Amino acid sequence: MSAVSRPAGSRRKRRLRPARVLLHVFLAMTGLVWLAPVLWATFNSFRPYEETSTDGFVSWPKTLTLDNFRNAWNGANLPHYYLNTLIVAVPALVLILLLSSSVAYIVTRRQMRFSKSLMVFFTVANLLPPQILLVPMYRIYLAVGLPPVLEGLEDRAVLYDTYTGIVLAHVAFQVGFCTFVLSNYMKTIPKELDEAARVDGASIFRHFRSIILPLCRPALGALATLEFTWIYNDFLWALVLMKTGDRKPVTSAIANLQGQFFTDTNLLAAASVMVALPTLIVYFVLQKQFVGGLTLGANKG
Repeated sequence: MSAVSRPAGSRRKRRLRPARVLLHVFLAMTGLVWLAPVLWATFNSFRPYEETSTDGFVSWPKTLTLDNFRNAWNGANLPHYYLNTLIVAVPALVLILLLSSSVAYIVTRRQMRFSKSLMVFFTVANLLPPQILLVPMYRIYLAVGLPPVLEGLEDRAVLYDTYTGIVLAHVAFQVGFCTFVLSNYMKTIPKELDEAARVDGASIFRHFRSIILPLCRPALGALATLEFTWIYNDFLWALVLMKTGDRKPVTSAIANLQGQFFTDTNLLAAASVMVALPTLIVYFVLQKQFVGGLTLGANKG
């Protein structure tokens, strides 16, 4: 029996091996396609502009220097724009996770009549592209708190050209997605924990804070990584809802390095690499929570 079953198992492994090899080749090629622009920009950020202008961007380097990083750090005033981004990203991230986790808790752990309708609303809202709301958002931001007949609304607006307005825009468009993800994750938590909390006399707030939120830590870590990356890399809302250049986030600082008649592409590459570093740091710090949030619950019914 063993002599018969062993060749069958070996033949099965042989049939699966080519497919696995093709899968790994496909994944490696896909990874290289995604990494090629980043590696190319990083490579040329260490080269002087004079060398790439004569030898081309794809050539063996003769000189490697850090001058592009120094000039980009000082010329684009990156520390100031890093602070602007943190002023927007940190409050927006806290509000998004707090509101979405609260709504997901009410929808999934509490028996309410409008729970399903509320989840449908959040799901449908995720399908709405934010670009189609640029003009309405712009007009609303100009008119909030002011009579529409006044002139110079941009100078008197409450939300336009403010950090608060940008934070509210991110919160409004990201709470739906996070609520959808957290509600699906909270459904995997056993209902017996709710009954035990009620027997012990725990309030709704205590149950939410001490039981549900600690169990949702992997999902919250994954969402925190994604949301910080999306908010940090945002350029659209700051471009539309802000006019003061000193208040814009770090993604707009790269535009300060572009001249009207001449642009040092190596300098732009160095600035782009430095602008992208914080998102990489956040990912590596929260990598365990990010992977755990994506994998936990995958095999739960």
